[in-house]
Amino acid sequence: MRVSVIGGSVPPESAREQAFEVGKRLGKGGHEIICGGGGGVMEAVCRGARQFESQTVGILPGANRSNANEYVTTPIATGMGNARNALVVLNGDAAIAIDGSTGTLSEIGLALDYGRPVAGLDTHDIEGVEHVESPTAAVEYVESAISL
Repeated sequence: MRVSVIGGSVPPESAREQAFEVGKRLGKGGHEIICGGGGGVMEAVCRGARQFESQTVGILPGANRSNANEYVTTPIATGMGNARNALVVLNGDAAIAIDGSTGTLSEIGLALDYGRPVAGLDTHDIEGVEHVESPTAAVEYVESAISL
């Protein structure tokens, strides 16, 4: 399964830790990570997933693939700025939102509009998001939502 992991580029340490654990759990489950390819939550989730050699796809806002974090295995340059947010969520079967600001908010809205199940860890309180308490619960939610 492909899981879009969305979240802040400058999050608090607790969000980085959650993202790392989500990445490890997704990686251990053999899932592919789709993210925005930058720092913060995106880097932490990729770092966790790479411990299990999972593929990590970074859909970058700029035109330069070399701007991806070092744990992205497949960087995709778009030159689209925040418009690339639609590509991040469209390429996942489900999404996990961790922390985040307005960019994450737009990705949550797009994921819900496209019918993707969304688990939320300390993120925006929006109807349709399954708010969970732990990285384990986030991964379990998206796995069960996709297997239905």
